[in-house]
Amino acid sequence: MLLEEFDYELPERLIAQVPVQKRDMSKMLVLNRVDKTLEHKHFCDITDYLTDNDLLVLNNTKVIPARLYAKKDTGALIEIFLVREIQKDIWIALIKPSKRVKEGTILKVSDELCVEVLKKDDDKWHVKLLYNGNFYEILDKVGNIPLPPYIERKMTNEEYKSLDFERYQTVYAKKEGAVAAPTAGLHFTKEILDKLDKQGTKHCFITLNVGLGTFKPVKCQNILDHKMDSETFEIDEEASKMINEAKENGKNIVAVGTTSVRTLETVMNKYGKIIPVKDSSELFIYPGYKFKIVDKLITNFHLPKSTLLMLVSAFATKDFIFEAYNEAIKNEYRFYSYGDCMFIR
Repeated sequence: MLLEEFDYELPERLIAQVPVQKRDMSKMLVLNRVDKTLEHKHFCDITDYLTDNDLLVLNNTKVIPARLYAKKDTGALIEIFLVREIQKDIWIALIKPSKRVKEGTILKVSDELCVEVLKKDDDKWHVKLLYNGNFYEILDKVGNIPLPPYIERKMTNEEYKSLDFERYQTVYAKKEGAVAAPTAGLHFTKEILDKLDKQGTKHCFITLNVGLGTFKPVKCQNILDHKMDSETFEIDEEASKMINEAKENGKNIVAVGTTSVRTLETVMNKYGKIIPVKDSSELFIYPGYKFKIVDKLITNFHLPKSTLLMLVSAFATKDFIFEAYNEAIKNEYRFYSYGDCMFIR
């Protein structure tokens, strides 16, 4: 399969720069995989499509304010992007401009937080965080939400910063560790979850810490040569029990987002059933993949030539997905992280 097969043209005006005023008022394009029909709805209508025969699986990872601005003792401004913690207070990070730092450089973020540059590993750095107190509380004060590059913002704008702290996060976010939001979950409100619960549509939580690999472009002409970045995940006992019981009772597993899909399918491939586990996933899903557990999918609209577009193409066929994307563009849907969504039945 060639990379060009997953390309499409999107007018720049359709790249959402801010979220809609109310989470559940995003548009929702409903795709029926059986009869290949499309319906135009809003996310608040999701309660009409789910019943007590469905189990929602949501990713409760929490986005950390991973983008830091620091100064060298010379006064030079340096941007540090925390990617992943590899041991206590030791992180892999992106630093720019990287030419201005070397091993042993101390970068001051604030009076409470400094970053010591340890060593370079390819295009990334190993850094040590130096602080007193609760790290995540300090990070909330001095860090910036790491928005994807297609959301073009001045990080100094405090109104936007406040908006992003609230809205680039699901209402059920709990476990810190992600550097990007599981964006399909951004449309949910507590009211929607309560309404679904009352009508018998149960939900459970798993955790996959979304990494920079989410935005890693596919550069191979033959997509089969692409290697996915590793992302850590966790499924606890309660979630594994609910998912297995639902499947045994013939219920539908409704994955909220591609991160939930990859977590569930990774565990099924490895263990043959859903078990309580902490592990990592490098699973690349593309057309031809046979899904073992996911029956329905809620997902946003994805970038051209991305692994996420390939995943949804595997789930609903490439032709049908591209028909849906053309329909969404024609109807001025908003795309990407802060954009609208699809429900694939």
